[in-house]
Formats: sequence, structure tokens, C-alpha cells
Amino acid sequence: MAAPLAAPLAAPLASPEIMLPVPVVTIYPGDTIKESMLRMQAYPSTFKARAAVIDAPLAIAGRQARRMLLPGEPVPVNAVDDPRLVSRNTPTQMVFEENGLVITTVGSPLQNGGLGETIRVRNTDTNRIVLGTVMADGRIKIGAQ
Repeated sequence: MAAPLAAPLAAPLASPEIMLPVPVVTIYPGDTIKESMLRMQAYPSTFKARAAVIDAPLAIAGRQARRMLLPGEPVPVNAVDDPRLVSRNTPTQMVFEENGLVITTVGSPLQNGGLGETIRVRNTDTNRIVLGTVMADGRIKIGAQ
């Protein structure tokens, strides 16, 4: 009599994959990242990155690379930054507005700044250092915030 057939082995369950955005081209420091520079790549659920990585393409697009990003590699959280609107030591217009009074002058930022950041700025006329908030147009708003 023939031996009974062994029960077929259950197919191993495919482990769910993690989809991460990765560059399709080399992105250099200072480059603004566009959606066309990214694609989604699957990684096994057991994938462990060396550092925290960004998992959504919308969290990268429109931001600036802080260091070189290589094709096919997940993007570390600390490798991208908001675009700079104000650069250190680049003359920038400072604006003071209060009760309908508007005063503008030129200042020299002492640090880089993105939208909404509070930075230190040296007034080039008086050499006083003041705090100001970077506005969307690249000017710095000082005074009553």
C-alpha cells in the first residue's frame, strides 16, 4: 500500500513591504527637490535604516538637500531642510510696521533663515543686532511680532 501523501507545505505568507521615497538622480547639497526626482521603492518589512528616514514623498518635495542624496537610497530626515529665504551676510531688507507706520532699512543676517524662523540681524546703519522673523518674500519683519 502506498504511503499517504504529505500535506502540501503552506506557502509562506509574504511579509508586507514598506514603500519609501528614494531619489532617481543624484541630488546635490542646496538643490531644491522636485517630485520628478523621486520614486517609491519597496523594502521588506524587516528593513532597518541606519537613521530615521522620510516615508512620504510630500515631506521631501519642495525642500532643499543638506547633503548629497544618492539614487535608490532612502532619504534621512536630517538630510533635507526647508528652503532658505535669507542667507547669512547677504544684505536683506528689514521692515518695522506698527500702527500704520512702516520703516524699512537694510540689514545683514547673522544666520540663514527659512519662512517663519526668528533670526538675528545686524542693522547696517546702526550696527545694532535685532531679532526678526523671515517673511515669505525674503524680507525680515522686526519689532512687535
